[in-house]
Amino acid sequence: MKKLLAVILTGAFVVGALTGCGSKGTDDKVIKVAASATPHAELLEQVKPILAEQGYDLQVTVFDDYVQPNEVVESGDFDANYFQHIPYLNSFNEEKGTHLVNAGGIHYEPFGIYPGTKSGLEEVADGDSVAVPNDTTNEARALLLLQDNGFITLKDGVGLEATVNDIVENPFNLEIVELEAAQVPRVLGEVAFAVMNGNYALEAGYSVGKDALAYESADSEAAKTYVNVIAVKEGNENADKIKALVEALKSDTVKTYINDTYDGAVIPFE
Repeated sequence: MKKLLAVILTGAFVVGALTGCGSKGTDDKVIKVAASATPHAELLEQVKPILAEQGYDLQVTVFDDYVQPNEVVESGDFDANYFQHIPYLNSFNEEKGTHLVNAGGIHYEPFGIYPGTKSGLEEVADGDSVAVPNDTTNEARALLLLQDNGFITLKDGVGLEATVNDIVENPFNLEIVELEAAQVPRVLGEVAFAVMNGNYALEAGYSVGKDALAYESADSEAAKTYVNVIAVKEGNENADKIKALVEALKSDTVKTYINDTYDGAVIPFE
């Protein structure tokens, strides 16, 4: 009986081990990515065939906010996300206690000032309202762009930590309307101007090249700082499937698609 029990237990162990190996092997070939709709999920769709040729099954889930994509990667439910730049990633880690890292820079999206009730920057008037994103890093970026175009002046040295409290000169007495980033395009009919994230401008049907009244130049510090990255939980950045994902997104196929599709609203990061 003891011998028979030992054989049964040994057989169970072997089956369990083989089952576990099979499951792990399958998991290693599935890449679950949380992404914003535009342009992130669109770019991920372009690399599905590239990754399929390498045996990977890329599964993309679209989120419409800037919080859940990080939470699902931190929890391990997703392998990676693609929606954010490094300052936002660092800020999120600090505020939420998460452990997310940059696995590779893919593209950047120039911030732009877009027309609302006013069609040109020269039309700005006393008391006009300007909508900006309200999250820490994106608000600073919006305020810096407004400063570059003579709308306001910020305290010296505040840089990428600027808030509305750092405005020291406001010659037009502008009302800065702080909104969640996704809401900014929805108030264009209610404000004189809006400063928008590139992906939300695209989703609203706007083009940097055709519609923005002013935008960050390609060689600006902001453009380089705000490169959008593939983010993963710390320790997973060197996983084979993550390296394959990043390499595919930086391929000539994707660069060509970006340049042909987004009219300057999305620029490949070199």
